[in-house]
Amino acid sequence: MTTLLVLLLLIVAGVAAKTLLFSFRAQKPDDYAGSGPAFSLRDALSGRIASEGLIYGPNGRVTNSFTAVMEGAWDGNTGTLSEDFTYSNGRTQQRKWYLKLGNGNSFTATADDIIGEANGVISGSTVRMTYKIVLPPQAGGHVLSVTDWMYLTRDGVIMNRSEMRKFGLKVAELVATMRPEKTT
Repeated sequence: MTTLLVLLLLIVAGVAAKTLLFSFRAQKPDDYAGSGPAFSLRDALSGRIASEGLIYGPNGRVTNSFTAVMEGAWDGNTGTLSEDFTYSNGRTQQRKWYLKLGNGNSFTATADDIIGEANGVISGSTVRMTYKIVLPPQAGGHVLSVTDWMYLTRDGVIMNRSEMRKFGLKVAELVATMRPEKTT
């Protein structure tokens, strides 16, 4: 019985070590401090932005996809990002983020479906934002903890990856692109 308990503890410790050291959750803003191009919220989230993305459920399968048109505007250290989503299931959603640049590389953000404030850190070519979101009633109305990473590429495209958790368990993931909308 003791050998079985030790084996079980080793397995649990191995899974915890993998999660804490070698996963999406293990990355930190400092990991990207020297990376480029430098992410400027004012530059990257200004004007019209086109976005496409996929939402994965807890089993790793795509549960929905979306396209979005966003519009960012800034007045000094405060900005807004209006988002207009169309999902593959026919649902539409509008959200407006209110952004406020803080000291150093920090910022805060609010939106109607966010509890309190989202806290963000800009580091090199990345942005990490953490917050609690309330899903719409048709999606269950659950409150999820979100870790949202945005990675700026050299051509100005933002790759966005978000992980959503409930009770510490991953229940959804989002992967999306955001890029300045081309005008003809």
